[in-house]
Amino acid sequence: MPAFPVRMPARVAPVTRVTPTGEFLSVPEATAPSSDDALDHLLFAFKHEGMNLQVALLALKTIPETLVAQAFCLAPGSRFARTAAYLWELAHGRPMASSIQMGPTEIKLPLANGAYHKLFDETRYITGRVVRDTRWRIDFNGLGTPDYCLSVERTPALEALLAEDILAQVAAFVDSADPAVLDRTVRWAYLSETEGSFEIERERPSANKAEAFAALLARARQNEPVTPDYLVALQQVAVTNPLDRAEAFRTHQNWLRNGMPGVLGVTYVPPPPEMLPALMAPILALANDHASPVDVLVRASLVSFAFVMAHPFMDGNGRLSRFLFHKVACSDARLASGLVLPVSVAMKRHEHEYLQALQSFSRPARALWEVTQISDARFDVRLRGDPLVYRYWDATAGVEFGLRMAGEALRKDLTDEMAFLLRYDAVYRAVNDAVDMNNTDLVLFVRAFIQNGGLSKHRRRQLLAKGHPEALVDAAVVAATEAWALLSDGDEPGAQEASA
Repeated sequence: MPAFPVRMPARVAPVTRVTPTGEFLSVPEATAPSSDDALDHLLFAFKHEGMNLQVALLALKTIPETLVAQAFCLAPGSRFARTAAYLWELAHGRPMASSIQMGPTEIKLPLANGAYHKLFDETRYITGRVVRDTRWRIDFNGLGTPDYCLSVERTPALEALLAEDILAQVAAFVDSADPAVLDRTVRWAYLSETEGSFEIERERPSANKAEAFAALLARARQNEPVTPDYLVALQQVAVTNPLDRAEAFRTHQNWLRNGMPGVLGVTYVPPPPEMLPALMAPILALANDHASPVDVLVRASLVSFAFVMAHPFMDGNGRLSRFLFHKVACSDARLASGLVLPVSVAMKRHEHEYLQALQSFSRPARALWEVTQISDARFDVRLRGDPLVYRYWDATAGVEFGLRMAGEALRKDLTDEMAFLLRYDAVYRAVNDAVDMNNTDLVLFVRAFIQNGGLSKHRRRQLLAKGHPEALVDAAVVAATEAWALLSDGDEPGAQEASA
């Protein structure tokens, strides 16, 4: 079956009950399905392995309607039989027949009974709002819609990240900050996020391009719905080469390459362009769903990773995916101050982990494509699997990474920058009160002192060469050193250099 590998496949083992053991779900022989029947194995998976919509729908595409109907007729109150019937309809895009032929007898399907059953176990998965199916008494509660659904498992790592309540920490950070220093921190965050997002793509934007992208980040907190036209306008600002600017979502198949030669260099093949309308509509709906019950940083991570995997443009998708993280996150009132979390700066430090999160989808998706090289720059790509793999997939790795980077952006980048600014202000005031030095040289002096833990010989020679008396330079060093000693945090100089 052309599905992504299962995270924890089940296997028979000498255990007394179903138990997760390392990379496998160990199952007693007496509990395991006694036959090779696909439906029996699927019902077992519903009961013991959680909900993998991609695998379930691909399997149900191969299971005859009569077998699913028979299983339901035998147990119309079974939540697993009802789930199979509900998903069979979803897999085949039509309702199941109201009656089935069993031998010479036509049997009418009974009404489903029993309590409504949630498709995703809320204790095991992050879930969305409920869409009720009255025929099978199933509550769809996935992230997205029945036609496009991502899953996010409540792993111990993710539960710990959610318990941190990162945006509550952001609110406390903002409330405790001096407004003037906070304003400078916000400006630094916009600039650093811009530079970080381009650096991930191995690009160095011009000053005008950086300013334009920073202006985009400022727009993220505006209450503009994310639409195809909105994304096209963003893409035209985000890309450097005018020839790569889009007028609409892509209409050609594309692929991503690394430096390896031939087909080995094709690392990801995005969905066929004809799928984009059906993919992008639920992604945009998720981005615009400000009343969603889903944690806003979870939703921001989902939108960001779903967008980059859909790859709706020929260029600029990575930058826009990170912008969309901010767009969704900034809908939360705790970011109303205009502050952005410089997640791209954190991602740049953790590029390998970022790549791993992306590859949790891109690698198994790439394996479903047959790629043939036509020339150095041209390939023939053909999807050997079912395109529904682009509509149902596990986004746990992306969400975990997104939340980790949001937390690090706050605790390291923003906190370090604000601490730098407070140190800078204290040293600047002390030196400015002690000596008469023009502002340009004073700024350079203070930055150098904090960054290097004192005044280097090179910087000292520069000041002397500009005509500053040696006694003045010495007095500036004394004033800076005394100011540093009075700082309450007791940190050593040399923490970082930033734009004061």
